[in-house]
Amino acid sequence: MTVRPIRLFGDPVLRSRADEVVRFDASLQALVDDLLDTVRVPGRAGVAAPQIGVGLRVFSLNIDGDVSYVVNPVLAEVRGEAVPIEEGCLSVPGFGFPRLRHPWARVTGVDVTGSPIEIAGEGLLAQALQHETDHLDGRLYLEGLEPDIKREAMRAVRQAEWFGR
Repeated sequence: MTVRPIRLFGDPVLRSRADEVVRFDASLQALVDDLLDTVRVPGRAGVAAPQIGVGLRVFSLNIDGDVSYVVNPVLAEVRGEAVPIEEGCLSVPGFGFPRLRHPWARVTGVDVTGSPIEIAGEGLLAQALQHETDHLDGRLYLEGLEPDIKREAMRAVRQAEWFGR
């Protein structure tokens, strides 16, 4: 079992758009295995490859014990009016802020063999699909906060013990 360390806010890999996976080989399988092991740590709902230092479009999910992954995910559809939902991020530890998210989402992509897969749902699953897809586009959830909340969040993050390490 390989639980990889999570990269923290300020790490450049978190701000870069991840590359499409083009090689479906043993190295991709190893990455997916590491993502699955890393997301199984209690309290985790999702881990994107950039969060473990890999700039590829892959993420893993652990929603109510249902562990899965998607390679080259595309947020294909969202439904419902976006509402504020308390959200946190492993790369911004110790904080949670209300972030607008749609109540339903669908992601399409492929598995490690290149076969098409789709994950869709509501609630925490919808939130995680949107959050992890954002990671692959180089966006942290803090960027989508309302301006007043974002100022408060950034002030708190700059004062965090882990910031700047």
